[in-house]
Amino acid sequence: MASTTPPLTPAVFHILMALSNGERHGYGIMKQVEADSQGQVAMGPGTLYGSLKRMLDAGLVKESDKRVDPEMDDERRIYYQITAVGVKALDAELERYKHIVTVAQQRKLYPKALAHAV
Repeated sequence: MASTTPPLTPAVFHILMALSNGERHGYGIMKQVEADSQGQVAMGPGTLYGSLKRMLDAGLVKESDKRVDPEMDDERRIYYQITAVGVKALDAELERYKHIVTVAQQRKLYPKALAHAV
């Protein structure tokens, strides 16, 4: 079953994952990517904001109208949220990943990779 949604770049994938459980501003996205990847991915501002611009243009994300209480946060921060198109793209990418992991397990590659890491 081929998807009509093109594969995502790693940066776009990580940003959509970070936004999948709620709206975030740029710094919050960077911190969530770092947490999600267990420190393996450190996304810099250039990559983040360049990707967000392309994602806005593609309709994967949108700027939120919400702002956190200005008393507690900088009201100039722009918050981003995933759109329905972004959810569809993320779902398609996760299905691709799931398929690849299944193939690797069937070929008994997955346990070998883990054995080398130990």
